[in-house]
Amino acid sequence: MIERLEIIKKRYEFLEEELLKPEVYENYNKMKNISKEKISLEKTVDVYNEYKRVLEDIDAAREMMHEADMKEFAEEELSSLEPKKAQLEEKLRVLLLPKDPNDEKNVIVEIRGAAGGDEANIFAGDLFRMYSRYAESQGWKLEITHEVHGESGGYAQLEFMLSGESVYSKMKYESGAHRVQRVPETESQGRVHTSTATVLVMPEAEEVDIEIKDNDLKIDVCRSSGAGGQCVNTTDSAVRVTHIPTGIMVYCQVERSQIKNKERALQILKTRLYDLKLREQEEKLGNERRNKIGTGDRSEKIRTYNYPQNRFTDHRIGYTVMHLDKVMEGELEEVIEALTTEDERRKLEQENN
Repeated sequence: MIERLEIIKKRYEFLEEELLKPEVYENYNKMKNISKEKISLEKTVDVYNEYKRVLEDIDAAREMMHEADMKEFAEEELSSLEPKKAQLEEKLRVLLLPKDPNDEKNVIVEIRGAAGGDEANIFAGDLFRMYSRYAESQGWKLEITHEVHGESGGYAQLEFMLSGESVYSKMKYESGAHRVQRVPETESQGRVHTSTATVLVMPEAEEVDIEIKDNDLKIDVCRSSGAGGQCVNTTDSAVRVTHIPTGIMVYCQVERSQIKNKERALQILKTRLYDLKLREQEEKLGNERRNKIGTGDRSEKIRTYNYPQNRFTDHRIGYTVMHLDKVMEGELEEVIEALTTEDERRKLEQENN
């Protein structure tokens, strides 16, 4: 472990020196890539430096044990330092686990109202509001790329992009079916109904991830009245892109410019194809995929939001909190931390086996 940590530390110091060079500073893309790698190593290096300080303090305390007048003080020091050493070793083992290559990426999120009609669409809108608040707390940028409003409120379908630091690392646990239990506004007799909305989180594809051939695409200009609108040969700016080999269709109408809508649609298409590629790879891994938390598909029920009891439950890890109201206001950090911790525990278990 120490050998790996020393290699990481040397790499980190090399990157620090590179960032000081004028030729790197003047090359934006190079500087961006070096800075990104440096940030990804920073936490590991900080914990390793702290670990080395603790080891030095333990050695010093053991030396003091030989001095009669310092023995009691040295024993107290060792009693506090040894547990700290063990905690830091556990942290370092987690930090040295193989990283998900998508963790630093932006994401495209799709939310759909599922079982429950109007109430499912309203709940889809509530989930979007929850994610919007959470994104705001993280300093992420949110852009809606496609929306189909529900007749009674909320969304039948909504797609949006989240951009910022390490977005996928936190949002990857949200894919799956979200179940709500509450009395709908349209319910006259006060009965609790159960409805569901589905969430799909996809890491944004980069140029190196997916290559699309022009002859595999069918591009239509459509009226911006919705994805089901009649396609026409006019100057309307909405664009529909179909990937012929897979049948995947992407519709974009949020920009006023047809060119920008086409660019966005192609980016979303690349992301969908990249997500498809990842899922096919994970299916081949079989049991390993089933042990992961962040790979839920649409049909997998991952959460229950019980409004009468103010209860929030994540079924994958048996995690329950009795402050659903705060969760719906975007206070998701506690939940995501619990999911991340359990994911790391499972990975460590696999490594040890």
